[in-house]
Amino acid sequence: MIQEKFKFYKPCKLLQPYIRYYWVFKSNRPLDAFTYPIGCPQIIFHKQTPLYIPELNVTQHKLTISGQVNFSSHLYADGNTEMIVVVFQPHAMSMFLNIPTSLFYNREVSGYDIENKSLNELATRIFDCENNSICISYIEKWLVSQIADNLADTTYRIKRIDAAIQRIYITPQISVNELSSIACLSKKQFERLFHSFVGINPKEYTRIVRFQKA
Repeated sequence: MIQEKFKFYKPCKLLQPYIRYYWVFKSNRPLDAFTYPIGCPQIIFHKQTPLYIPELNVTQHKLTISGQVNFSSHLYADGNTEMIVVVFQPHAMSMFLNIPTSLFYNREVSGYDIENKSLNELATRIFDCENNSICISYIEKWLVSQIADNLADTTYRIKRIDAAIQRIYITPQISVNELSSIACLSKKQFERLFHSFVGINPKEYTRIVRFQKA
């Protein structure tokens, strides 16, 4: 019997400025999908067979950090798929991993390679748990714990980049000079901070938003 389930979860109120949503996908049939850049980095937990991305000639790891991408791609699976995905707000992933998001640009990186002990422990709990709603609660507890450790050091920078991103959503044609003014930073400072937090330069990001609106 062919079965396929797709479910979205909304983050708790505390996490909504940093997490866009979670989604869970289960399927026992082969997957062949074409995807477009969404402008948000992700952490992916594959409880069964990971996905293959031919454009990168890579198979995702069971724990994958997926950075910003500037190209469309195919996703393939052999028909035994179960995955839980954390979709971050464009600028937020680095505050949970303590690594610039720019390091994951156009890459699918094993989460184990960054040697984050608490993330590895979370992955173990996810892979040992059959109930995906409980898995989401584990993920939320981990995310909240990371906020407690990191928010004080990044709040003011996060707010400046978030203000620029919100303006991009409203006016995707906006110039980098205007964005840097909104963030109250010099153009050079803004571009450096945007690239570190969002993982892609401002011009590329505005192109992704324009494409999505089109």
